[in-house]
Amino acid sequence: MSAQGLTGPQFGSYARDEVTWLLTDLSAVALEAPTGEREAAIQSGRSHYAESLPIEYQPSDDYRTLFADALLRSADRVAHAVGLVTELVLATRGPAPVLASLARAGTPVGILMQHWARYAAGVTLPHYSLSIVRGRGIDRVALSYLADRYDSATVVFVDGWTGKGAITRELSDSIAKTNTVLGSQFSPELAVLADPGHCVRHFGTRDDFLVPSACLNSTVSGLVSRTVLNDTLIGPGDFHGAKFYAELADSDESRRFIDAVVARFPAVLDRVRTGLAAHHASDRTPTWSGWSVVEQLGAEYGIEDLNLVKPGVGETTRVLLRRVPWKVLVRPDALPELAHVVLLARQRGVEVVEVEDLGFSCIGLIAPQSSNGSARR
Repeated sequence: MSAQGLTGPQFGSYARDEVTWLLTDLSAVALEAPTGEREAAIQSGRSHYAESLPIEYQPSDDYRTLFADALLRSADRVAHAVGLVTELVLATRGPAPVLASLARAGTPVGILMQHWARYAAGVTLPHYSLSIVRGRGIDRVALSYLADRYDSATVVFVDGWTGKGAITRELSDSIAKTNTVLGSQFSPELAVLADPGHCVRHFGTRDDFLVPSACLNSTVSGLVSRTVLNDTLIGPGDFHGAKFYAELADSDESRRFIDAVVARFPAVLDRVRTGLAAHHASDRTPTWSGWSVVEQLGAEYGIEDLNLVKPGVGETTRVLLRRVPWKVLVRPDALPELAHVVLLARQRGVEVVEVEDLGFSCIGLIAPQSSNGSARR
């Protein structure tokens, strides 16, 4: 196989031993498109969302301050969730799994799980990051790369959080097809930091709380773009692609996020160990409640394409950073933890609607495009 993994500092700002990116380097290719044009092309069916990239959001000083405050407030909570999900994976998937994070939201979580395994269990877990694209599936070239080097049954897929479960379903379908083609034994189970959508069995928490790595784009994900699958650039034997934004190094918060959470490992270690048995024995059966919430809101707001309903703090933040948002729904009691969402909404002129008993802390609604390509307002 010709495709080879990429590592820092040549690609990405993470250390070489923290992650190997199973991606094709498209850093020299102009892939960014204005948000409005890109949204119209996606919703009209003229372009798939993975064929281009949004223009990277450059945070204001106020927003940077909110990120720093969020990291300070939530580092313990993130560290505790990292500990629980890592220990759960080690207990159920064997003592030496191979971590395969879903680029890019899963990548910081995979790195944190790798750090926890080394700190708390004394084991060094290989960590790779690969692409999965809604509607197109997981990168089969990347899976073949892993299957050639490891027992495929030991590979654990990692992501940041769940919402309505679209990627969870995509992973399950893709893995079933891949196992048939490759004769492999990859498990479709996904391990996540937070599972507010109740889609998976391996999670650190089911609370819909702010994971600070959701606040930013590449500047908290190793300066790597979201992944690209464009047939004019990616051949049959290539990994899916991504860009390395080396020019944003002065704004990079990736190391700061990892180090802040790892620094809290000693403070949460005992709590993780004492709570693990109860967490392991709890009913972790997926109920897909997040999907039910999305269906209800789609009917209420007249949104036929449920891909335009993005539940949870992480997904709402993504909507505000790189899509054309219509409204943001927030649960009033969660507002103290949603300062960054409110600020982004204000900066983009998006209505924030308080909804009692909302199934998530917040939900972002992408503006449906009319027949002439303009957004509903």
